[in-house]
Amino acid sequence: MMRTRPLKVALLGCGVVGSEVARIMTTHAADLAARIGAPVELAGVAVRRPSKVREGIDPALITTDATALVKRGDIDVVVEVIGGIEPARTLITTAFAHGASVVSANKALLAQDGAALHAAAEENDKDLYYEAAVAGAIPLIRPLRESLAGDKVNRVLGIVNGTTNFILDKMDSTGAGYQEALDEATALGYAEADPTADVEGFDAAAKAAILAGIAFHTRVRLDDVYREGMTEVTSADFASAKEMGCTIKLLAICERAADGASVTARVHPAMIPLSHPLASVRGAYNAVFVESDAAGQLMFYGPGAGGSPTASAVLGDLVAVCRNRLSGSTGPGESAYAALPVSPMGDVVTRYHISLDVADKPGVLAQVATVFAEHGVSIDTVRQQGKDGEASLVVVTHRASDASLNGTVEALRSLDTVRGVASIMRVEGE
Repeated sequence: MMRTRPLKVALLGCGVVGSEVARIMTTHAADLAARIGAPVELAGVAVRRPSKVREGIDPALITTDATALVKRGDIDVVVEVIGGIEPARTLITTAFAHGASVVSANKALLAQDGAALHAAAEENDKDLYYEAAVAGAIPLIRPLRESLAGDKVNRVLGIVNGTTNFILDKMDSTGAGYQEALDEATALGYAEADPTADVEGFDAAAKAAILAGIAFHTRVRLDDVYREGMTEVTSADFASAKEMGCTIKLLAICERAADGASVTARVHPAMIPLSHPLASVRGAYNAVFVESDAAGQLMFYGPGAGGSPTASAVLGDLVAVCRNRLSGSTGPGESAYAALPVSPMGDVVTRYHISLDVADKPGVLAQVATVFAEHGVSIDTVRQQGKDGEASLVVVTHRASDASLNGTVEALRSLDTVRGVASIMRVEGE
């Protein structure tokens, strides 16, 4: 039997995502009511520019006083899509204190202060849902914290930023340089006017922190995530990758150590074999590869950003939270019981592709091989090409720690026969 009194929703932010949330709530009102068991009513919309025309939204709902809106007391659910740290953090905790549950898409805030927000939700016996914070429309957080709750997740490997994937895919498929591919991404609306958050890996790092925390039942903050951008990736790197049967992706990688005693979380460009499912993810799409003990290998794929896809994830959370509201229950909160330490990047073990500029003369390869051996880094393959007294030497290692590889590279730079280190790239997805 459907309850006739509507559940009231406050919307914080009415930009690309917020306007889509409002539109879907209006156009799908009957379906949402049937799925929830009660009507949902948009009770207020907090914005910065009230004079802007917002099609389909009653102007009487518009307010610039977000604090007053979340303090009303009759609000059942607050949907936060304004982003950033403040005032979002204060508005969310205020909403909990005044009786509302929260649906958020705020990856930066959750990566930085997720533990405090979960604590505030628990203290007030309210829900905090945030499927839209990672990978847009792709169902990922709920499968990790609910569907795989009885399993042991060992690794999460993914492309979680559509802008960078578009740029790298364009460089791979057309031979374009980084700047040329970025310019096209900007012209098509995939890249912001200031693309720093995307291309330097900040966006992906926030998502990695959230994913690692859920997957490993451990608090992982943004500061715990190693981050390396992709602005230095060149067409020469792609040429080398193709020679190895690989492509290059900006990956978010969250791993449990082999002994299970620690975890790591990192974001960086990496070569990945063309045989790996992530290698075929094109354009601005996202995909996440999950490896667990019982379920084995799972892949989640789809549009990772944009108004409609992200709004889809927000509305999915809204339905779940409203159902909990009607039943007088709450969904899963933070699970951090494992409290595993987060290891530094120096402890991470992976393969490496190193390109060196060297003198084209006898004995160079032997000198380079000796340096690798002295630092305990085993070589898998070597390729050398020389002309007019100069040569390029490409070394692919077996698995080695980041710290040992860094020591190797420093020693290589001291050799008179090594003119320079052209590039270093990790090789993942074996």
